[in-house]
Amino acid sequence: MHFRRHVSRALHEDHVTTTAVLDRLEMLLGRHPPGRPPPQADADAARLLKDLIAALDSEIGPHFAFEEACIFPLLAEAGDGEMAAYLLEEHQAILPLARRLAEIAKSARGAGFAAGPWTQFHATGAELVERLASHVQKEEMGLLPALDDLLDEETDGRLAVAFAASR
Repeated sequence: MHFRRHVSRALHEDHVTTTAVLDRLEMLLGRHPPGRPPPQADADAARLLKDLIAALDSEIGPHFAFEEACIFPLLAEAGDGEMAAYLLEEHQAILPLARRLAEIAKSARGAGFAAGPWTQFHATGAELVERLASHVQKEEMGLLPALDDLLDEETDGRLAVAFAASR
């Protein structure tokens, strides 16, 4: 998709990065069912854990915080408070899942997964993939086009700088 505003493009780029990691997570979960973790020597799984931890810690949380502090209030002021409230509600459901998945991933990063932790990772990861992929799609189809229409150049520039500073 092409967005006119800087902040819309920056949020879109985060979505692309997050979606790529979610796709890789979904593939890993499909290859290794609950109770049958990937082997410790699986280099693809190790890379995914590293990338997943980085995305969960440094992208999703700051992305959500920026939207909640800077974007959702603008939507509400413009009369689209219902969309802002709905997306906020989704953030509140997704963030604890992301934090839990990151905790499990960090504990498995060095030693690999035992069957029990892998089963927890699998269930949490599958739920996160479902919820976050749906959330990203809603933002791509609703939030970002709304921002393109709502923001003037000055506000867009200010928000783009604030978004970059929040990273």
